Amino acid sequence: MQKNDFTDQFFEAILTLKTKEECRRFFSDACTPKEIDTIAQRFAVAKMLNDKKVYNEIVEKTGASTATISRVSRAINEGFQTAFERLKK
Repeated sequence: MQKNDFTDQFFEAILTLKTKEECRRFFSDACTPKEIDTIAQRFAVAKMLNDKKVYNEIVEKTGASTATISRVSRAINEGFQTAFERLKK
């Protein structure tokens, strides 16, 4: 992802959102329903990987392919880790 004025403005707009409903409305405007589902699925996969779940369980619970799980596994970084820690609070 390139850092530029457009992405900075987009992320600043996200940071203004305060409720799940505001997030739903914002992302409904910004993304297709399929894109939202895909992002949510990848987050769920990352959470399950972080919780040390095995691929078979992740496939069963999320419907993600093993290729998607593998891609998410390679991509888990500080961003997801920060979110997981904050969700625990």
